[in-house]
Amino acid sequence: MAMTGPLQDSVRERLEGELTQPLASLGLDVEAVEITPAGKRRILRVAVDKDGGVTMDDVADATREVNRVLDTSDVMGEQPYTLEVTSRGVDRPLTLPRHWRRNASRLVKVTPHEGGPFTGRIVGSDEDGATLDVSGKERRLVYADVKRALVQIEFNRPGSADGDADEEGDA
Repeated sequence: MAMTGPLQDSVRERLEGELTQPLASLGLDVEAVEITPAGKRRILRVAVDKDGGVTMDDVADATREVNRVLDTSDVMGEQPYTLEVTSRGVDRPLTLPRHWRRNASRLVKVTPHEGGPFTGRIVGSDEDGATLDVSGKERRLVYADVKRALVQIEFNRPGSADGDADEEGDA
């Protein structure tokens, strides 16, 4: 469980601020920064993403860059920590327009603020909302109306080149 509270939120926000530009220079977006207690240490997890998906080389480059930034910063203090840099993963909700864009053609379960949940395939998106194919009919969805949206894991996804399971695990 990630630590919360004003001090941890402050550290997390500061870390995110210090990492955003250096990782952007590598073409990566910072998707999440989490600090979790692990005995006398802490685990610092930094999730990154980019258009087209994150490769193992991207994760290695990001790890080196995060280490470089942390070596020149006092944000983590004196307590030891373990760094984990990962890709975004499908278990994270779609919360930003770029998440919807990067998941075009994927099946998504949407829970709106009003009404019941539904599942549809993303057929388009912009800065304000997305268009989903829900049972053969297009449905426009404004992001502000979405309480939660999660990509659904599909095996043999339509349109996939090889028909294999999606490669969505953390890198």
